[in-house]
Amino acid sequence: MWKTKILHNISLYIHSALDFVFPRYCLCCRHCLSPGEELLCVKCLTKMPRIRHFSWEDNEISRTFWGLIPIQRAAALFRYSRHSPYSRILFELKYHHQPEIGCVMGRMMAEELLPAGFFDDIDFIVPIPLSRRKERERGYNQSAWIAKGIAQITGLPVDTTSVARILSNPSQTRLSEHQRRSNVRNIFSVRRPEQLENRHILLVDDVITTGATMLSCAETIAGTCRVQISILSLAWAGHS
Repeated sequence: MWKTKILHNISLYIHSALDFVFPRYCLCCRHCLSPGEELLCVKCLTKMPRIRHFSWEDNEISRTFWGLIPIQRAAALFRYSRHSPYSRILFELKYHHQPEIGCVMGRMMAEELLPAGFFDDIDFIVPIPLSRRKERERGYNQSAWIAKGIAQITGLPVDTTSVARILSNPSQTRLSEHQRRSNVRNIFSVRRPEQLENRHILLVDDVITTGATMLSCAETIAGTCRVQISILSLAWAGHS
């Protein structure tokens, strides 16, 4: 036990020294992080606008897809607002070449949802794919990094090859809900339907706004093979 305590103290000393030489900053408030804090300080982590789910099948996220496609369960970690300090999480993840943010946040999300049984009977994770052009420009798929973090906690395999994005649609930022759905129609393709057949898959994305992209991907998969689909997003930008 004394050896473990010594190693722990050495680890704390090393991390403190590194933080002094290379200070780390909270993504939200930009204050220096203390040893043991990761991405967010304790204060910002406590104030994060988390979404509390009382039901996986009937909540504000799952209701987005009612009448459109059957969804087994749906959840997100926090509520997104464009001008909130927490919007920096997604901004840094997507546009400042920090894919590790996705992995850390994915682990955080999985740690909260695993004890509640959210991942029960799911076979594998399918991150929403980017087009080849966009992934080449960005250098990575942020949803795949979120999926990687989830997999580290749950042990579920990640499938990045069965579903592909075959078209690079224009940005959806300034589009209406109807325009968004038209913008993402027929942009996905199932490359390995035998891998998905009779499986329960978890579609993972960074943020759900109108649900148009997630819906398009889910419809493409469900139209190709018999599957059960659940949905998980790091952030939710919809309205109650």
